[in-house]
Amino acid sequence: MTPREFAESSPSKPAYIMADSGEVVTYGEMEARANQGAHLFRKLGLRSGDHIAILLENHREFLTICWAAQRAGLYYTAISWRLQVEEVEYIVNNCEARVFITSVARLDVVTALAGKLPQVTDYFMLDGAADGFKSWETVTSTESTAPIIDEAEGAAMLYSSGTTGFPKGIKRPLPEGQYGDSDPLPLLSALYGATSESIYLSPAPLYHAAPLGFTMSCLRNGIAVVVMPHFEAEFALECIERYQITHSQWVPTMFVRMLKLPDEVRLRHDVSSLQVAIHAAAPCPVPIKEQMIEWWGPVIHEYYAGTEGNGFVQLNSEEWLAHKGSVGKPLTCEIHICDDEGNEVPAGEPGTIYMGGGGEFEYYKDEDKTNGSRHPQGWTTLGDVGYVDDDGFLYLTDRQHFMIISGGVNIYPQESENILITHDKVMDVAVFGIPNEEFGEEVKAVVQLKDRSQADAMLEVELLEFCRDRLSHVKCPRSVDFRDELPRHPTGKLYKRLLKDEYWQKS
Repeated sequence: MTPREFAESSPSKPAYIMADSGEVVTYGEMEARANQGAHLFRKLGLRSGDHIAILLENHREFLTICWAAQRAGLYYTAISWRLQVEEVEYIVNNCEARVFITSVARLDVVTALAGKLPQVTDYFMLDGAADGFKSWETVTSTESTAPIIDEAEGAAMLYSSGTTGFPKGIKRPLPEGQYGDSDPLPLLSALYGATSESIYLSPAPLYHAAPLGFTMSCLRNGIAVVVMPHFEAEFALECIERYQITHSQWVPTMFVRMLKLPDEVRLRHDVSSLQVAIHAAAPCPVPIKEQMIEWWGPVIHEYYAGTEGNGFVQLNSEEWLAHKGSVGKPLTCEIHICDDEGNEVPAGEPGTIYMGGGGEFEYYKDEDKTNGSRHPQGWTTLGDVGYVDDDGFLYLTDRQHFMIISGGVNIYPQESENILITHDKVMDVAVFGIPNEEFGEEVKAVVQLKDRSQADAMLEVELLEFCRDRLSHVKCPRSVDFRDELPRHPTGKLYKRLLKDEYWQKS
């Protein structure tokens, strides 16, 4: 199925709505503009398997450009608009994009890229055209709105957020068959009960794998999408009420921000239209999820997966309440928990999580990283540590590279983070290892408060005691620093590397 079926049967049906402006793009309009983009790509000499790069905010043309590439059989690499010049340069060159599309809003970054993208042959800009760029709107407006004659399924080729160094390009094989033969993400209908009458809220950046994948699947299946320009806690609740949202996708930090709104603000919005609220991308602390289920009801579904597409693990609210802290049971793969030697370990024992029987992927032009994700049995890992219980439910412990080794003891900082985030005065927290002459590393917490003026030595002691009352002392921070804001990606991932580097460089 493709958006074309809905453009032909219901051309005035909303495809997506820009939540900030209220602008509606219908299926008829999206189909026409996507066809024009596909014709332009062919005119520029792009064929199935070629690459384009997109550096855009949640722009009204973002999805039409993706659909143009999708039906032209192209790999399209959506890049975080928060990245700096060197990071954007690396991704565009690494993915070998021949076309680069951006907007006037990204002018400061793209101006500095001049002469640094040797493989790009055509530059386009939305909302204007700076030197060296052509106007996307102007150039595509003269193209045919009919389909190109050689349509083929394309795919997103996205990059990891780079929390441990340069981001990795995650390349999967292009779908076989003709354009429209398959839906790469049929879960909205098959697993979450969405229909063409559903309304989906996307509160996250479209350049990220989950928001882009879910949104494209919605549009493929006739589901109207409401696109927020960026996440704001109260505005998200306003959107649920205003648009009568039935389905949505979140990350745990969004839950935290909404829960920490004053009750008179949080509870005045009607969220009863919600049928399914999906979350992933990072572990959700048990108390946070308990509060969300109490507030929104048993509509919350969780999954564990990666951009790599090598497996999908999921559970609903009822299953989670019976296995609190779990991310679910495998749906499209088998789970194998292995020790450092690659041997499988018994239930209840943590180890590296491997998935078998899922999809194939490679880290683009990085054979070492690709091989490093493989088990001798052919299973693949995202680099996470966890365990399964006797019922086969998976629990995440932490990322391998976040582990702290203090005095020979392995400490996973997620445990203390999950406790500290529940403190009434805490808005965000990061826990990681810093140098210690005696033990090698010691546990440090960096905290963002709801009210920065409360930061003092007394509150530091209060937070340390709050953690020690609930967790083994060896796993708790030995000190707390306060920051106005933590370097968190809009997708919910924390850039711990940036924080850790500060402390290790001082040693």
